[in-house]
Amino acid sequence: MRRLRACLGAAAAVGLTAVGTTALVAGNASGATATLDNRWYAAAPYLMPLDNDPPDPGAIMDATGLKAFQLAFVLAPNGGGCSPTWGGTAPVSSDTAVQSVINGIRAKGGDVSVSIGGYGGTKLGQVCSDAAATAAAYQQVITKYGLHAIDFDLEEPEYENTAAIKNEIGAAKILQQNNPGLYVSVTTAGTADGTGWFGKQMLLEAKSQGFTPNNFSIMPFDGGFNGAASQTSALTNFNAILQSTFGWDQATAYAHEGFSGMNGRSDTGEIFTQADFQTVLDYATSHNMDRFTFWSLNRDRQCTPPDNGGRTSGTCSSVAQNSWDFAKYSVKFAGATPPSSTPTPTPTPTPTPTGCKAAWSSGSVYTAGDEVSYNKHNWKAKWWTQNEVPAATDWGPWQDEGAC
Repeated sequence: MRRLRACLGAAAAVGLTAVGTTALVAGNASGATATLDNRWYAAAPYLMPLDNDPPDPGAIMDATGLKAFQLAFVLAPNGGGCSPTWGGTAPVSSDTAVQSVINGIRAKGGDVSVSIGGYGGTKLGQVCSDAAATAAAYQQVITKYGLHAIDFDLEEPEYENTAAIKNEIGAAKILQQNNPGLYVSVTTAGTADGTGWFGKQMLLEAKSQGFTPNNFSIMPFDGGFNGAASQTSALTNFNAILQSTFGWDQATAYAHEGFSGMNGRSDTGEIFTQADFQTVLDYATSHNMDRFTFWSLNRDRQCTPPDNGGRTSGTCSSVAQNSWDFAKYSVKFAGATPPSSTPTPTPTPTPTPTGCKAAWSSGSVYTAGDEVSYNKHNWKAKWWTQNEVPAATDWGPWQDEGAC
């Protein structure tokens, strides 16, 4: 995602000591956790756990209700080789620092996804011999941390390398096949037209390999954007690209589309406020998009002293805000209500409508009797179904149980 998403420095390796690994998909031996609803993985904001003055995930969870975090970034070693590291310097195989962060999140009922790639650094797809070798390197990360979700952040300079993108997409397909239920997102650069030439080539590579992730997300920032209207326009244009590339109708394309924004001041001086995030969130939910995330939680706090947008920082947003303001939009996308920072007492109980069930997820399997919420209605499955949008039709798999 751009220059502030730089490689971890050598200091990130401090405190990393050897630790064994255990192959567990449902959670690792320390801090095991059940899989969250896919909506939470789709809403996980990016967090650098070893760099950019990492905030305490537990404090964010307590303040906002957030449950999922997108940890960044896994890269190839700076010295070369086809093995996963954090930021090019800290081998995953001997990591204890990120493991400790993950354990803390899981102990509070949350979970993580791991993002591979990002802007800058050497990606595994560039140095591993083929898709199988690339996948084997990423499988080490999935196994070590017991991951249920992974993000392929394919952008400059890697996405300009045809062979590297072929390796990454091929690896993503292999991981999807070998880890049933794994939530896979693919994130790439956004432009006013949706995505640029290299982004379109990446989509064509996915089509040629028969690979369909949970979503393809674009990053509509650092490209001459000006607030939410320019971002929603790019999302509309990207939807058309998905339709034309994969032969999907509009609704199916939106069900496989995601947004990845940048809170506050971007690398190129664009400003995205809380109001902009709310507008894009409304667009994403009204179009039943699959993902809404942002870069980053390290930046989700006001600069000290406040600088009114005068600089771009990796550790603060450069806009007026309370800490974790932007994380609350992710919580809303996941279908939860963030806790109020200033609770207002109610003198008398107020009747409430029927509560909404857990949000419907395109990647989940439902069987007869399972209940979900979608478009402010509760729905009950009539029979086995997966990736069929709840709709009130006599022949469909869902029964409308009324507004919630």
